[in-house]
Amino acid sequence: MERSGRLGVGIIGAGRVGPILGAALAGAGHAIVGISAVSQQSRDRAEAVLPGVPILAIPEIIERSELVILAVPEAELASLVSGLAATGAWQPGQLVLHTAAPWGTGILAPATAQGVIPLAIHPAMAFTGTSIDLVRLRDSFFAVTAPRAVQPIGQALVVEMGAEPILVDEADRPAWAEAIAIATSFSAAIVAQATEALSAIGIEAPGSILAPLVRASVDNALARATPTTIDLGSLLHPDEPEDLS
Repeated sequence: MERSGRLGVGIIGAGRVGPILGAALAGAGHAIVGISAVSQQSRDRAEAVLPGVPILAIPEIIERSELVILAVPEAELASLVSGLAATGAWQPGQLVLHTAAPWGTGILAPATAQGVIPLAIHPAMAFTGTSIDLVRLRDSFFAVTAPRAVQPIGQALVVEMGAEPILVDEADRPAWAEAIAIATSFSAAIVAQATEALSAIGIEAPGSILAPLVRASVDNALARATPTTIDLGSLLHPDEPEDLS
């Protein structure tokens, strides 16, 4: 499957993820045709990360885009896709990409039935929603789930954003999501607890003190981690994945 190198990209969702992925694709030469944003905070974020990109209504974004990025909260994704399908908004041949960790392309079935090309791409990265994320993309990995013929498109988009693609089967997406959630929530909880303990004894700027220790500890743990020493089955619990959008 071959497509022209330059795509008109529309982004639905101006949370922490959507604008950053848009900026990364713009840096690779794609044209960002519009982004949806509801709250003032999301509008401000969109304008800061994607200056000059128009804020448009969702149907207009879909009408203008060759690639639609759905960077919305996980709980809203299914209803958004099916609702737009009910209005006949999706366009045959259009690439539709969602960023929700737990699901592959099955959740895009209502759009796929109308002829779109489905992609599920999830970044294993904690986003801030600021330009610093564009630098962090270079050291990150993205799960790519798509029909076999479409996998090269997903991989190419990830590479263009500066990250490393990893193919993850549809059935394995829940395990991927749980692993990411464990790593994110565990590290955040431990840092918060240690920071509060230092603050309680009058230590100023505890985060600066803990930063090199935490980084070294994580590096050491990752260096020791191998498939034979980690039992993922015992680690994966049904915790709610972090909403990246």
